[in-house]
Amino acid sequence: MKLLCGLLLLAGAVWADETVTAMGKTFSVRKAADWKGTPEGLELVVKDEPGVPRRPKQFAILQEGPYKSFTLEVDVKRNGKSLALAFAHQDEGHFNYAHISVDDPAKQNVHNGVFHVFGGERVRISSLEGGPGLLPTPEWTHVKLVWDGKTGEVRCWADGKTSEALHGVDLSLKSGRVGLGSFNETGSFRNLKVSGVK
Repeated sequence: MKLLCGLLLLAGAVWADETVTAMGKTFSVRKAADWKGTPEGLELVVKDEPGVPRRPKQFAILQEGPYKSFTLEVDVKRNGKSLALAFAHQDEGHFNYAHISVDDPAKQNVHNGVFHVFGGERVRISSLEGGPGLLPTPEWTHVKLVWDGKTGEVRCWADGKTSEALHGVDLSLKSGRVGLGSFNETGSFRNLKVSGVK
């Protein structure tokens, strides 16, 4: 009986996933109504409310993958102060993400950095050095993220600029999917390219 209940709960969790199509790709999302997908781009139109534990939940996870290493390039446009790119995404409680923000990480230590989520709250895995933030304007910005699951190393650039704040190493997650989103804010994405090893 316990096994049957567990399977039903698991099935319910799977059925709860919704999808949105954008840029010729399919993404898994928690709630399709929070997103607007077109052939040209993907827009997060509803921000998520902060929860416990503190970690981002509002991602559109690319159904391609999982990847053992990859390079992601995408143009982003923030509506608030920041956006986030998930990588090594296993589930809502196990993933890494790059948080790209207008803020200097030395002044706001939970912005403009690389973070790790492993069943609890986010934990910063990158330096607080290297400000200011890499999304200084709300205009379209070209972002590149390179991750290698074997070495655990990740680095992110915005319009060709990077810093130690957007360089980290985490060896606990060796593969996973890629996601676009934000932490309690909204924004837009276009011109997505992902290449890597599955």
